[in-house]
Amino acid sequence: MVYEGARSVYGPLLAALGASAVVVGLVTGAGEAVALVARLAFGPLADRTGRYWTLTILGYGLTAVCVPLLALAPRLGAAGLVFAATLILLERLGKAIRSPSKSALLAHVASAVGRGRGFGVHKALDQVGAFAGPLLVAGVVAVASVWAGMAVLAVPGAIAMVLLVTLRRRVPDPGAYDVARAAPAVPSAPRRGWWAEAVGAGLSGDFFRYAVAASLTTGALVTFGIIGYHLTVEGLLPVAAVPVVYAAAMAVEAIAALGVGAVYDRTGTRVLLVVPVLVALVPALALGSALVAVLAGVVAWGIAQGVQDSTVKAVVADLVEAPRRATAYGVFAGVQGLFAIVGGVTAGWLYERSLPLLVLVVALSQLAALALLADTFRRSARLHRAG
Repeated sequence: MVYEGARSVYGPLLAALGASAVVVGLVTGAGEAVALVARLAFGPLADRTGRYWTLTILGYGLTAVCVPLLALAPRLGAAGLVFAATLILLERLGKAIRSPSKSALLAHVASAVGRGRGFGVHKALDQVGAFAGPLLVAGVVAVASVWAGMAVLAVPGAIAMVLLVTLRRRVPDPGAYDVARAAPAVPSAPRRGWWAEAVGAGLSGDFFRYAVAASLTTGALVTFGIIGYHLTVEGLLPVAAVPVVYAAAMAVEAIAALGVGAVYDRTGTRVLLVVPVLVALVPALALGSALVAVLAGVVAWGIAQGVQDSTVKAVVADLVEAPRRATAYGVFAGVQGLFAIVGGVTAGWLYERSLPLLVLVVALSQLAALALLADTFRRSARLHRAG
């Protein structure tokens, strides 16, 4: 609720502080990059220290504190924009800090009910918050201001922190929930240094080709910060309506993740070839002048986002052997993060100069992504048949 409620108005919020489209793209793109790339450090840190609860609470705490503090930005005058950008980046750092540890804790407690079911409930609740947070902000913005909308998010943030501290006190060792079972013998992998692990030493060429292809779709997917900025500065919607649009996109994302995931289980990787097409459609529709087309672009954005956050990651497990999958997911997130910041800045810069050029650049990048995806899937299928 807290961070998705805030993300739904980052574009209008930064615009109100004097940000240009380039700055909006830079801040939102850099935020996504921080949330992804920094996991390369905090994943190994969690495993090496065992401080899963500490890192989880620290990460959620950063979000719970930084988002409400955005309400102070307009009181700081010229420094308000720098203050807001810093808080947004710190909030995203919080996600990077907590995500690996949170997933490890969840894997423990979900084993008693089935990990598929446990992670499914987690995703469902995640999307409930992603839907409810923007609606809460929209209601507050409609009767007060975007700054009051940030302040009110202190309430769900405080509730989340109380729950976390209570859970840590009651279950200091989540391993108590693990279902006892005989573990199969796994041959020990050669020990690599931390830096070698972080950069994916030993992972296959197919994995890296797929990581680059998937990251081309991530980096080229225009952030909602820019879409929200466009809706506001072009006068297509009042600020209070922007988080409602974002909430609808979150609902589309949830449905897309479930639907495409089911199709993937039946038909395999070729369903993912639709992702570059969706990504290419987003700027052509969502940054136009007709509200109907813009909303259609938001739907395409939600579908692409949903597939990127779910099914795209499932393919990694098919390309990497089990003992290296955690490392592979860290490397995958790192590559995505680098492309996210480049894509965010480029989209913001092109938005201010030439929308047709932005549409063209995104389309060309997605042709490259489509070619890489198709090639990787063909090579992977040949290897499976040969095996």
